[in-house]
Amino acid sequence: MNQELYPLQFEPILKDRIWGGEKLKTVLNKPITSKITGESWELSTVEGDVSIVANGSLKGKSLINIIEVFPNEILGAKVYDRFGKQFPLLFKYLDAREDLSIQVHPNDKLAKERHNSFGKTEMWYIMQADDDARIIVGFKENSSKEEYLENLNNNTLVAILDDVKAKPGDVFFLETGTVHAIGAGLVVAEIQQTSDITYRLYDFDRVDAQGNKRELHVDLALDAINYNKVDTHKKYDKRQNKSNAVVDCSYFTTNFIPLDGQVEVYKNGDTFTVYMCIDGSFDIEYNKEKLSYIKGDTVLIPAAMNSFILNGKASILEIYIS
Repeated sequence: MNQELYPLQFEPILKDRIWGGEKLKTVLNKPITSKITGESWELSTVEGDVSIVANGSLKGKSLINIIEVFPNEILGAKVYDRFGKQFPLLFKYLDAREDLSIQVHPNDKLAKERHNSFGKTEMWYIMQADDDARIIVGFKENSSKEEYLENLNNNTLVAILDDVKAKPGDVFFLETGTVHAIGAGLVVAEIQQTSDITYRLYDFDRVDAQGNKRELHVDLALDAINYNKVDTHKKYDKRQNKSNAVVDCSYFTTNFIPLDGQVEVYKNGDTFTVYMCIDGSFDIEYNKEKLSYIKGDTVLIPAAMNSFILNGKASILEIYIS
């Protein structure tokens, strides 16, 4: 292993949102100072929002900078071969004090043509949910562009969309084209392709502090939407001290690890790994060193780190590229 590389944490990039609140501080220990913080970007190379290393000898360096110096060692041979020096994923925590807008994300083809960007396939892990919290995911029944536009124009769009109660531990996998909205009262861990392309369809007629409504993208969304009913809820095992498969798609693989004690981990150098601590606390032991993590922490394991130990009592999301 390159001696300069170790488990990397990054400074959270905090985003105020019209729908945000204070749970990123009270639930996830983030250093927020606003009453409307909606997002903590944990790992990002989105232009203008590039993550900065928060620990160790590389502290103060950007994620883009360290990938430039150590592309194979950070990304892994297989990821580097596929994506070059681009970091292909974006990791966030979200606090929805109010409903988010109803939106959709384009696929790779549309996003490349229109924005020179990746598409935005994503997944949500529900970390905390108020009573009766819910999400919107897709249509109740197979629909069409015409039915969608008619309901949008009549202010009845919500009536034809699927409304699903959400509880802690639920996972929802949203392929591009799925109309969706995170509902009020939820704290969510979000894993997605590196993209900030969102088409907003409906925003509940909200206005900001200046009395302005947010921009909608009705025309752009028409060709991006999947009008068929979709099944987004993922069921998964919770075998203790095992990597239980949750989502496995071409863009990322996510496993759930209920850690209670010690687990030895071995990697082959093909891909980086990211751990998101969604409950409890744990340590990573490697090279006779120990680093500690608590709920709300996110850590990037460079691909060059091919053996280490997880130790503690925690619920962990493990993410990599297959």
